[in-house]
Amino acid sequence: MKFVTKILQVVLWTLSFQQSFGQVEKEQVAGSWLGTLNAGNIELRLVFNISVAGEASFEATLDSPDQGAMGIPLGEVSVIGDSLRIEAPMIKGYFVGKFTTSSTIEGEWNQAGRSFVLNLDKQAGVFVLNRPQEPQPPFPYKEEEVSFKQKAQDFSLGGTLTVPAGQGPFPVVVLVTGSGSQNRDEEIFGHKPFKVIADHLSGNGIAVLRYDDRGVASSGGSTTGSTTADHAVDARSAIEYLFTRNEIDKSRIGVIGHSEGGMIAFMLASEYDDLAFIISLAGPGVDGKTILLEQSDYISRMSGVDESVLEDNKIVMSKVYELMITNESHQSWGEEVIEFTSAYYSNKEMDNYSQEDIEQSKLDLLGSIPASSYDWMRYFVMFDPSSEFGSIKCPVLALNGGKDCQVLPDKNINTIKKGLQSSGNSEVTAMILPGLNHLFQNCETGLPAEYSQIEETFDPNTLELMSDWIKQLK
Repeated sequence: MKFVTKILQVVLWTLSFQQSFGQVEKEQVAGSWLGTLNAGNIELRLVFNISVAGEASFEATLDSPDQGAMGIPLGEVSVIGDSLRIEAPMIKGYFVGKFTTSSTIEGEWNQAGRSFVLNLDKQAGVFVLNRPQEPQPPFPYKEEEVSFKQKAQDFSLGGTLTVPAGQGPFPVVVLVTGSGSQNRDEEIFGHKPFKVIADHLSGNGIAVLRYDDRGVASSGGSTTGSTTADHAVDARSAIEYLFTRNEIDKSRIGVIGHSEGGMIAFMLASEYDDLAFIISLAGPGVDGKTILLEQSDYISRMSGVDESVLEDNKIVMSKVYELMITNESHQSWGEEVIEFTSAYYSNKEMDNYSQEDIEQSKLDLLGSIPASSYDWMRYFVMFDPSSEFGSIKCPVLALNGGKDCQVLPDKNINTIKKGLQSSGNSEVTAMILPGLNHLFQNCETGLPAEYSQIEETFDPNTLELMSDWIKQLK
């Protein structure tokens, strides 16, 4: 799921430096400097890599390892006394700070008119994320780069097919990512959950096809104007490709979808009767509007947002989604959103918000749903996956983490189970797995801010649960 920003609460950070370190030598500036940026519900680690370029000049790059962005070129690096400033013109930001010791800097990151505390610590070497589950060669299975056609819109999708060792034909799964443009590994915050899943399944006798989303890496096509229905066509293209492979058991082709991918798995199983099974990982069971409102409220509550702000958020965002349903045009939707929010806050006391806060919130809201993704969001808000349950006859394994803050487990897993069983599907296993978050990591709170900090990529017990369930199917 997309993270829903708390658009009505603007936090402006101010800094007061308590000490002065004095004149800084250029050798002390050079090196890798690590800090953690708290941007609302997400914490991102940033690494400034600074090197001496001349007698009085520096060069620098920026890494955002949790986002998989490395080596972003930076602009001018200036040191005056104990003060440091680093320009980042490519991303329209800059860092300012002061040395407090030879290995610590207190500072702030500025971007898009916002300021965030960002204190840096000098590293002994290059910073590397620790992801102990990431598979490393040699692999006990065959790994092949593949490409297949999406015939409906005439572009190709690129991916990786992993096939177990030994004689086939083998059962197979297609992995379908969650929302947003992601690569075949569903890479997020330095984690590669789909690579970990493929490694486990193919090591246990199950072939796996994972592919780059349209417009990502080796896949063609574009996300502009596309919806979940279009992405379901992409996934169906992967299934049709598998029917051409001799090592695949055509009677045992299934889909594993994560988050929005779980919704796509339901759509495919409802429309096609050649799927042998599906697995939903944190897939929604209720309509998108409900998912987004409950997600925002739950995460905001856990983050300590004031009750009055929560109530305002709920009222405003409910109206925002209602206007989305009634407006096919992004422009007309935006105009009505501004009209509504302006009227709403003109009738309220301003204890919680300054006028500046409100104007910034309007800009944040409109910016969070640009025209390029409006069709996708509108479709998601309107779509109710429970409408598909009555047509699904294949075995279903539906799993949700007990601490999932994005697709709340109780309502969604119960709706999935009840909807499928009431339509006569007797092969339904629906489980809430204690202690796991939306990414199926063992966690403390389940908040998205933890995702990058947790070293585990995917719960091993859930991997075993999936492979055992697939292998016992007849």
